[in-house]
Formats: sequence, structure tokens, C-alpha cells
Amino acid sequence: MSVAGTTPAGRLSRIEWLGLAGLLLVLALWALGATPLFDVDEGAFSEATREMLTHGDWLHTTLNGEPRFDKPIGVYWLQALSVSLFGVREFAFRLPSALSAWGWSLALVAFALPRLGRQVAVGAGVILATSLGVLAIGRAATADALLNLLLTLTALDAWRWLEAQNRGEAGRAPLRRAYAWMGLGLLVKGPVAVVVPGAALVLWLAVSLPWREALRRLGRAAGDGWGWVLLLGIAVPWYAYELHRDGQAFIDGFLIRHNLARYSSPLEKHGGSLGYYFVVLPLLLLPWAPLLASVLARVRSHWADPMQRYMLLWGGFVLVFFSLSGTKLPHYVLYGATPFVLLMAMALTRAGTGMRAALTACLLLLLALLCGTAATLPHWAPGVVQHPLYRALLGGQQASPWLVWISGLAALAVLFLMTQGSWPRFTLAWRSGASAVLVAAVCLGVALPWWGNLLQGPIQRAAEVARQRHEPAVQWGLHQPSFAVYREQETPRRAPRDGELALVRMDQLPAQMAQVGGRFSLLYVERGYGLILWRATTAPAEPSVAQGPSTTAP
Repeated sequence: MSVAGTTPAGRLSRIEWLGLAGLLLVLALWALGATPLFDVDEGAFSEATREMLTHGDWLHTTLNGEPRFDKPIGVYWLQALSVSLFGVREFAFRLPSALSAWGWSLALVAFALPRLGRQVAVGAGVILATSLGVLAIGRAATADALLNLLLTLTALDAWRWLEAQNRGEAGRAPLRRAYAWMGLGLLVKGPVAVVVPGAALVLWLAVSLPWREALRRLGRAAGDGWGWVLLLGIAVPWYAYELHRDGQAFIDGFLIRHNLARYSSPLEKHGGSLGYYFVVLPLLLLPWAPLLASVLARVRSHWADPMQRYMLLWGGFVLVFFSLSGTKLPHYVLYGATPFVLLMAMALTRAGTGMRAALTACLLLLLALLCGTAATLPHWAPGVVQHPLYRALLGGQQASPWLVWISGLAALAVLFLMTQGSWPRFTLAWRSGASAVLVAAVCLGVALPWWGNLLQGPIQRAAEVARQRHEPAVQWGLHQPSFAVYREQETPRRAPRDGELALVRMDQLPAQMAQVGGRFSLLYVERGYGLILWRATTAPAEPSVAQGPSTTAP
């Protein structure tokens, strides 16, 4: 966020561009490898990428040796390139997502600059980059940050084409770029890469133009031959290969289960009410959620402007479409977050004292959610958490003194920045942007590694013990694919056979033993998880047991 300068309202100087891009890049890469991989999603994507490199097959993905049809191939290629450069480590698996989130923010800045001016453009980039949901998927080794970048590029180029059409220009470059982005999106996630921007375009035409003109422009957009060449040329070769290789299994696994069935019914118990995303969206846009209220209050004036109407239709479609989906996951609503962020950045330039107080409260709330809950964990967890695994994971863990002190100092800095009234040149946009970057840096650099080590550290350390041994290993009664990543060997999910290692949940182990019979040697145990050596016979047990650390690392 900049104070007033001499650069024209719709431009940034080269130094300003480099400064903004550098700041957002540092934030995107900040402590990127400091947190263990989170299961299930990060572990599954990372293990599938590791197996791709191990098998040397860059056209097909497996998870613990079994075909994985959850997502197309695109993000695995990028992760594999990163791992080839940097090795099997968290930073490498997450780097494509971090760079995608960075590019996502800069794409929004570049779009807003000539249309809404410097202050709104820079504000939109900072709001997007520091929102909770974007911070989360921007450092997750999954396909979602890359998909959001491609959705944003598609929808923004679609508007550039509409804008040119409104001026009577015949240029098709933005439209053809949009087709290319959709082709890449099909390689990263699937049909949603076409559905979301396509719906935004169709809805805008339907409500903004006479029906004959709307149909004429829609036909012009849908009938661009070179656009289809780009889209099909990018996406079809891999889909054709998978269909040839796996046939009906690919159709059933990818198209039916992970697209049609995911929309029509709750997959893997991820359901929710019709109002689910109306609650989730403000949470994912913390600490900027109060600006949504300002957008809603001015919805009529937004609707009167063609470009802002397009943004409302884009974001509104995502809210409605995914509210009707049977499967509901929080990050789905981020497909429509970009247009709301742009309107929120406009609201920030008009904000007054009341908005300053609300933003200050939300900045402190975000610190409290990620840092404060960790500092008070020993006091509230025993009486709140009933699940036996999580009681074991959370029980008796003390927050690092660094987490307490740094988060406390960050809270004081936020209060100082947001309430100091003797700096008239520093606008609310500048103050809140600087505060949000500070809060994000503390949460990513101190709180998230602490939480990651708390929840995933036992899996990582058990895998390191297993990697030192020669026996094959399995996951018994659980699904923690990061175990295979850290062990650097496939680890299938099944009951162990004689002489095999098994990752287990200690609370489930007695019941599992009662079902299959046999005995085990406990090789490693830490806060609810154990690594055992299984014996189907009555062979003597090994006497030594490695005990995990009693407290988590800072």
C-alpha cells in the first residue's frame, strides 16, 4: 500500500512494481518448508508425485501403487519438476502452489490498475495475498492455488474481451488466452475450469444485453476456432492417453466419482447446509471480512457498472453453484473470492473509522485463532476434545515461548499501526495492509509450524524410524499418505503380514489385534501413533521402544 506519489493513477513505476512483487513473493515463500506435510491432501499429492518420479511415468499417477484418478496430471508435473530441482522436501512440493498464489495476486493487480487506479489495485493484491484462505492453499501441496490462478486468468481475460467488444474492437487475443487458460485448468482440476468462467460470461451477457446481441456475442465467443484448437490441443492429449490406458476405470474414478458424484452427493462425508459457504467465505477472507459488508451495502451501485456487475455475477455464481453441491469443502468458495476481493479493495478506499475498528478486531482475531489457541491449548483441550486420537495429540503440549512472545508483540504492533492517528499521510489502506502482512508473517512463520509439528510431527518421526529399517511397511486402519513420503517408499493401507512394519493408531490397536490375532513389537510411539513390527506367530518381541518427544518443537 503506497502513500500518494507522482506516478499516474493507473500505473505503477518499475520500482513500485518490483517492490510490490518482491514483498508478495517473500510472503508466499515465507517459512514454506517449515511445516510437515498435512494429511490427507498434501500427503496424497506429494506421495503421488514422488511415485511418478520413482516409476519414471510422467503421464499417470499412483498412490501407494494404486491408480490415483482424483485429479488430472498438471500439478503433478509442476511438483515433479520442483522436487527434481530441490529434492524430496516440503518446500519443493509446495513451491508450485506458492508461486501460483503469488501470480494470482499480481494478475489481479495488473487487471485493476488501468480500470480502478493504483490504490485499489495494490489494495486488491495485498488483500488477496494476506487472506486466510489464500495463505492456506498458497502453501498447500495440492492443485487448488494453481487452479485459482488459472480461473482468475480466464475470467479476467474473458472480461478484457467483453470490454473490447463493448468498444467495437475486433481483437481476439484475450479470448484466445482465456481458451488456453481453460485448457490448462482442465489439466489441473477438470471441468470446473470451464464451468466457472463460462458461467460468469454467459450470465453477464444474459443480464446486460438485449437477447439478440447477447446470443451474437456468445456465438462469437463459443465459435472461435483457434480458441478451441488451443483448449483441445492442451487438454485432450493427456485425457486421451488416460482413457486409452485405463478405460472405464478412468471414467468411473475421475469423471463420475470425483466430478459428477462429488457434486450430486456428499463424498467422504464432506457435506453441509445451503448456508455453508455464506459462513465460510468471511472466515476465509479474514482479516478483511468486514469489507464484505461494505460491498453488500453498495451492491446496487456495483451492479450499475458493467465491470463490477461481472464481478458480482462471477462471485455470486460460485456461491450459489457450490452451495447446491452435495460435497462441500471450504476451498471451493475461493473460486469466487477474486471478484469479491476486487470490490472489497474499492470499499477499503472509502472506509472510515468504523471500518478501521472492525479491521483491527479481525486482525487480532486471526492472531488469536492461530497463535492464541496454541498458547492456551493445555487449558482448553482436555475438556473440549473427545476424539481419542486428538486427545492424545493435543494432550499436555505446551506452546513455545517464542510463539507466545512473538504473537503478543505482533498484536501490540497491529494496535499501534491501526490506532496511531498522527500519521495523516498513511491511509487506512496502508495501515491495514502493513498490519495484515505482519500478521500473516507471524502466523506462517511461528504458529503454523507449531501446529503442523503438533498434528503431523509424530507421523514424520515414525516414518524416519521406519526408513532406517529394511522391513516392508503398511498403514493399518488409517490413511496418512505423508508417512510414505517421509519413508520414501510406497506404504499400502491394509493389515500387516508377518515381519512387516505397520503405522497404527494406538487407541485402535487392541481391537485390530482381537480381529486378526498375533503379536507385535512396539518400535516407536508418540502421542497416539505407533510404529509396530507385526508377528503372526509367537516369536519373541523386540525389547526396545523408541519414545517420541514429550513436547512439540517450536
